[in-house]
Amino acid sequence: MTEHIDFPSRPPSAEAVDDRVTPFHVDGLDVRGRVVRLGATLDAVLAHHNYPPVVKRLLGEAVALTVLLGSTLKISGRFILQTRTDGPVDLLVVDFTAPQDVRAYARFDAERLAALQAAGLGIDSGALLGHGHLAMTIDQGLSVNRYQGVVALECAGLEAAAHQYFTQSEQIPTRVRLAVAEEMRPGGAASSWRAGGLMVQFLPTEGGRLRPVDLHPGDAPEGIELPERDDDDAWMEAQSLVATLEDIELVDSDLSSERLLYRLFHERGVRVFDAEDVVAKCSCSQERVKNVLASFSHEERESLVEDGRITVTCEFCGRNYGFTAEEVVGPDEAGEAAAGN
Repeated sequence: MTEHIDFPSRPPSAEAVDDRVTPFHVDGLDVRGRVVRLGATLDAVLAHHNYPPVVKRLLGEAVALTVLLGSTLKISGRFILQTRTDGPVDLLVVDFTAPQDVRAYARFDAERLAALQAAGLGIDSGALLGHGHLAMTIDQGLSVNRYQGVVALECAGLEAAAHQYFTQSEQIPTRVRLAVAEEMRPGGAASSWRAGGLMVQFLPTEGGRLRPVDLHPGDAPEGIELPERDDDDAWMEAQSLVATLEDIELVDSDLSSERLLYRLFHERGVRVFDAEDVVAKCSCSQERVKNVLASFSHEERESLVEDGRITVTCEFCGRNYGFTAEEVVGPDEAGEAAAGN
């Protein structure tokens, strides 16, 4: 049974535990949300590739955002965040498989990244991503249609993209905060990475308080000012409180998620629910890779053969899989073999 704790009934726990998502609800503001804190899990995701620090930071933000959103799935399934852009980091993919497994991959142009750094420009996530789009996909298996929401990326970061996604696709007032930090270790030991994220959503129970956002019609005459919508007072207060949150609070290894929430919302009465673990785990396997190869045409598989073998490397975890050309048989060839017998 799901436990919920009303902080007035006991002090918030001081124990800071990484690699967990903590759901919460603030009754006085009609908001619900989640806090994620990532430590060893993020290190494990990043360890498979030799990413530069700025790419690690960007991918860490993407992992934190994906876990915040994917962990809301009530049933088994996958939540996939993917960006395709014209920036130095032209591809991000984060795959969250409910209830707890996450894996991620980033593709970047080392020369363009070095040129950006040499120019002495501030390298934020917007500059790394550039222009393109971000897609969020929910895949609940063959029996349910996949759902996908797509938003444009215009040299803005992942926080801004998440806000645009909820405004455009979900029509739920939402605020997201993301932070990533590199934690240096004494004695020349390898550094570790931490990420944190917080998401709050305004979901009032009273009818009429959740007013849909008026999206720009796109064809309004130039110079015409569109009417602005007045936000609910409770939602404005919630946003103001979230705006006070500093990056260090999201990645502080000594600050527990419960204490963080108490700092923000204790005057309005915050309740927390059972925390959920997050684990770095890749879903690739010998059988899965073989099935993917079998779906290719004979000519496509032949083009992959080198020295009599087909070798595939998982982009997420770096694991190598090898097959002889005879081991991988497509449906068409299997059918022909059966007919010959």
